[in-house]
This record gives sequence, structure tokens and C-alpha cells, in this order.
Amino acid sequence: MNVEDIRSVGVLGAGTMGHGIAEVVALAGLDVWVYDVQKSFLDGGLEKLRWSIAKLVDKGMISPEKADAALERVHGTLDLEQLSQVDAVIEAVPEDLKVKSDVFSSLVRSNHHALLASNTSTIPITEIAASTGRPESFVGLHFFNPPVLMPLVEVIRGEKTDDKTLDLGVALAKRLGKEVVLCRKDVPGFLVNRILGPLLNEAAWTVGRGEANVEEIDSAAVYKVGLPMGLFEVADYTGIDVIYKAAEAVKSREPSSILGAPLFREKFEQGKLGKKTGEGFYLYSDKQPRPTISKEKGEGLDPLLFFSVAVNSAAWLIRNGVCTKEDLDRAVRLGLGFPEGILRMADGWGIDRVVSVLKAKQSVYGQDYTPDPLLHEMVARGELGAESGKGFYDYSASEKRLEDVTLTKSPPVAWITLNRPQRLNTLTPRLIDELETVAKDAVSDDSIRVVVIRGEGAKAFSAGADLTAFGFSSPTGAFDAARRLFEVFSLFEKMPKPVIAAINGYAFGGGCELALACDFRLASESSQIGLTETSLGLIPGAGGTQRLVRLVGLSKAKEMIYFGLRLQANEALRVGLVDKVLANDQFQKGVEEFANSLAKRAPLSLRFAKLAINTAGQVPTDVGQYFEAGAFGLLVGTDDASEGISAFLSKRDPEFKGG
Repeated sequence: MNVEDIRSVGVLGAGTMGHGIAEVVALAGLDVWVYDVQKSFLDGGLEKLRWSIAKLVDKGMISPEKADAALERVHGTLDLEQLSQVDAVIEAVPEDLKVKSDVFSSLVRSNHHALLASNTSTIPITEIAASTGRPESFVGLHFFNPPVLMPLVEVIRGEKTDDKTLDLGVALAKRLGKEVVLCRKDVPGFLVNRILGPLLNEAAWTVGRGEANVEEIDSAAVYKVGLPMGLFEVADYTGIDVIYKAAEAVKSREPSSILGAPLFREKFEQGKLGKKTGEGFYLYSDKQPRPTISKEKGEGLDPLLFFSVAVNSAAWLIRNGVCTKEDLDRAVRLGLGFPEGILRMADGWGIDRVVSVLKAKQSVYGQDYTPDPLLHEMVARGELGAESGKGFYDYSASEKRLEDVTLTKSPPVAWITLNRPQRLNTLTPRLIDELETVAKDAVSDDSIRVVVIRGEGAKAFSAGADLTAFGFSSPTGAFDAARRLFEVFSLFEKMPKPVIAAINGYAFGGGCELALACDFRLASESSQIGLTETSLGLIPGAGGTQRLVRLVGLSKAKEMIYFGLRLQANEALRVGLVDKVLANDQFQKGVEEFANSLAKRAPLSLRFAKLAINTAGQVPTDVGQYFEAGAFGLLVGTDDASEGISAFLSKRDPEFKGG
């Protein structure tokens, strides 16, 4: 079976994950049959699915037509026989091996051909697959909550999963519009929970030992590390019962992988399970839906006090060949909202510092904190991280890593990455300053012919300006901030090299304005783009009202800005806001091909063509043509012009040198 042959999917279980997965399947254009054992469970799940799709419409994320089409593809059933003809099955019943095994045993008696998958987050795939009689056709597909919004799927290989099944599982997840990381070995916790479990439990141990309190740890996690939520806030949101049971499930299969903290057991036994019960590590109410985390609380706390065990777990995964370092870092970025991958973070902290903290814990608390052999080997080789030039990754002169922006040079293309994925790459004064720095670097480097701007992660190019970071305390302060944004964005508009905005996800407000200042806008098919400021009682301030008109015309610009429209990628293409729409799973490849093709053009020709085109509409036509004619005259005598003419006459591809 090929992924194109999958036209229908069965989802076992209509609970939180089940109805969410079914929604993803339906939105991807496939028929989905949702099975549950009780009508009340099934009806409740389908009602939540319908509510979720309606919310997507309300937020402008999908069209009413797409919503209606998706809902027509959803079918509910209490009869497992209805799933006898589906092409793939994804199980999402409660995390109990017997329950999962029983439902698969019943299913395979009537369906002998489907791809079989489980959404389990803790139970080894191999154990569940044993109940099917077809373990070679079984694979793990671990979605994250809520499935319709979270971009990540972990694909897990069971001990007997064959290559064809693994490839099909990867292809199906991508067809559903998800980013895939591959867990090559069936280890407890897989990738994300293998990092999160030890991290949360070590945070709880740190509190239990009196080394820090809950507020201090969450403050350091948010304001020093850059996580979107505090660690204890994550536990409350996820459910302390879920965290506790997951740790117990993993520990029962591999005791050395996680050191369960008594604090989680105490909360579990007290029924203080987090937000859903109104109390966990924090108190919750309608007036207090999220805890207030003070920046000052964690200022004196070293995050390695608890993150060191997560790095140790990461090293274990790499050393044992469970996954690639790239997949592991992608997993924690997309699954947990880490600003960088855990290995990138370790390189930033310093591998020697990680080992030092672990050894200190080992000397006091025992062998559970023994540094992984890989970390010892790296220290012995002097591979200490970013400062030494090599850690888990190589750090050469081709990469400039600032706090919120990264410049990566792969001549002839430079990649500028907005690196605040935990905040949807929203713009801050620091990010804008760094954007200016890397823009000037790219301009001055003659080996770079094309610049690409992109956002880290799969959620956003940039969701706009972080208004709280700018602190608009006065009208003149707001004016100055808007001018600053415009001036930095204009660096790319005036840059003597083509600039591409690679839009994957949201490009709203200031993020859209940055994209408008680029020469080309390439978007993934799931992207949304718009100037949304009027929804906040504002207007665009960084040139959006001026640049948008040139692309879509006066009438469409007014409609977009007045209503704060968020255009889907294909609609943005239709009106001329973007130049190309690429399939989600082909986005990076498509951008690379476009950039490299553009880089083969004559650099001086592109430079003067850009100047001439940007002049159009700003001066009378005859004045603009004087500039055009002058540039033409200058280019006639260049080596590139001679090469271009010679190549044309010789019927070969030109090799432009930029002179």
C-alpha cells in the first residue's frame, strides 16, 4: 500500500485525542470513521469535533466551505465492523495496555489489510502490536494535544515494524499536514516525553529538596530559558495525574530512565490534579486562568539545576541511536515549545557545565545523576558547545547565532531565521536590532547573492509585534517604535540583493509588514497572511498601508486592512500578496530551489533591476526611465554582460561572477 491508496481512516476512541485526530484526518481530505464503545462518549467527541471546526472558521483559519466538506467526511459508529474496510487505523483509547490490546484484537478479525497505528504516549509500540497478529504492519503515530493545532507527530518503530510500514506511517503523518520526527527504537517515553518526564520530575525534586520553590523554577524556565509556560504550569495544564501515571509507566519498564518525584505522587493522591480540578501547583479560577509568573523570582536560579537531567536524557537517546540530533531538537521545539532544541540549548550552556552540575548531584543524591558517557566523551574531546566551536553541533563562521535571530550562510544564499518560536516569532526591540545587524552582514558579504528570511518552527513566520515588549508608554514612543520597524524592514526593501520571505505559518501584523518589504513571498499551503491591526483598534505602522497597495491594489488593500483579514495562502496567491504556494512537506525544498535558481542570475543586473523597479510609482515615469537607461548603460560594459551574451550565442548556461 502507498500513502495515495489511503482514502479512509478509522480512529479508535472519541476522547480528547481521538476526536482531535479525526478532525485532522477530515481536514486533510480523507474519510474518517470514529469508533467508541458508548453512545455518550461518541456523541460528546463528535460534538467537540464540530465545535473545534467551527472555531477554526471563526478565527479565519479555514473557509466555511472547507469546514462543511470536512464534516461530511466524518462518520461515527459504535460497531467496530464498520472499520473493516478502512485503509488505516489510529488508536486513541485510554492508556491501558489491556484496553488497547482488546480493541485491536477485535479489529483485526475483520480488517486484514489496514495500516495499524497507536497514538500512545507511554506504552511501547511492540507491546500493543503483539495483540494484532500483524506486528510488522504496526507503527506508533503519537500526536500532541490539541492535534489540530500542534504540528508534531512522533513516528515510532516497534521491534517488528517493517520498513514499508514505517515509511507509510511517515508518509501518512505528512499527508495529514504534520511535521514528523522518527523514533527509530521503541524506548519508553519515545522522544518528547523522554525529555519532559525527567525535566518535570527533577523540577519537583528541586522543590522537595528545598533548593528552589515552584515560582522560582517557573520564572527561570520562562524568562531565562524562554519556555512558553513554566514547568509546573505545564504540569497543571497537562494534568498532574497524566504526568504521574506516565512517569510510573515509563519507570516500570525502564527504572533508570526517570526518577519519580514524591511531590507528584502527593498531588495525585490529594486529587490536586491541576487546572481541571482548580488546584495543582497553582490555584485556578475564571478570574485566574493562568498563574502570574514574576520575572524577578528566578533571577538568581541556574536553569541547569533541573535542565541538566533533560540534557542527560537527550545524550542517552543520541548515543543509543534512538533518533537523530536534528529530529530530537525538532521534537522538543514543536512538541514542547522550547525556543531551541535541547541539544542546541546544551551547546549554549556548555557541555562541561552540564557535566559539572550532574556530577555535583551525583555526589549528593546518587548514581541516578551519573553523566551519560557521551557527555564525558565530548568534554574529553574539547567539544564543549557553541563557545568552543563544536558541541552536539558544529559552530563555524558561517553561522551567527544571536539571542532572537540566526544568520546562516550557505553561499550563495544566506538564511535569516527569526528564532522566537515559543512566542510565534513575534517582534521585539532586541529582535529588530539583531535583524538590522544580520542584514548589514549579509549585504557586506560578496559570497551571498540571495537572502531568505524565515521563522523558526512550523507555526509562524512572525505573528506580529510583541506589544508588551515594546512598551508603548506614550504616543511619541509608539511613533518612534513604528519608525524603527519601518527603517529596519526598509533595509531589506533597499538591499542590493534579492530577498525572499519564506512564510510557513502565520504572518500577521508586523510579520506581514516584514514580508511585504521583501522582493518575493513564498508561502506553505497552510499559511495565513494579513494586516490584522484594526482588530486591536490600531493600524499598520511599519509601512503596511503603503506597501500592500502596490501588491494587491487600492480596493483590496482597504478591504484587507479595514477588516483585518487573514488570507489563506491560496487566496493570498490569487490576489497577488504571495508569489508562490508550496506544499507543506515540500516547502523547505521549494524555497531552496527558488533561492538557488535566483542566485544564478547576474548579481549586478538584479541589483539595478531592483532599484529601478522600486523607483517605479515613486517618481514620474520619465524620471524613472532616466534611471533605467543609465543603469542599462552601466551594465553594458560589465564582464557579466559579456558572459551573458557569449553564453546566449554559444547556447550554454552563463556563469555570472558579479563584475
